[in-house]
Amino acid sequence: MNTADQYLKAIYLAQRIEEGPASTGTLADLLEVSPASVNEMIGKLEDRGLVEHEKYKGASLTNEGLERAHDALQTYCIIERFLTNVLEVEEFREEARTLESVIDDTVADRLDTIIDRPEECPDCFDPEADCCERLEAETRAN
Repeated sequence: MNTADQYLKAIYLAQRIEEGPASTGTLADLLEVSPASVNEMIGKLEDRGLVEHEKYKGASLTNEGLERAHDALQTYCIIERFLTNVLEVEEFREEARTLESVIDDTVADRLDTIIDRPEECPDCFDPEADCCERLEAETRAN
């Protein structure tokens, strides 16, 4: 997953949190970057046809951007579930964020074959808790 995909994933999650266009401030918080960095990347994503940005309203994903964001979130969820279910990593969120930029689709697909991922994934991802709702329930149950 590259930086653009991380931004697309963040926009997708911010749109769910805000129930509308993703604000620069929310994106900066989610990505732990400056608002200026967010604005620069939003411009690049808009040039690629992945995002529509309206000044003072926020960024929204195009259909193509939505598809890429969904794929990026699914890869993140696969990593997260692998870390918790297979490797039993307690600080799985931090590790998943670190690994998502270096795991490619091939590795994610292979990891997906050895984890128990629900069919509704990644739609079960809770953007405010920053992890899968079902994963949280499973972690608490153990």
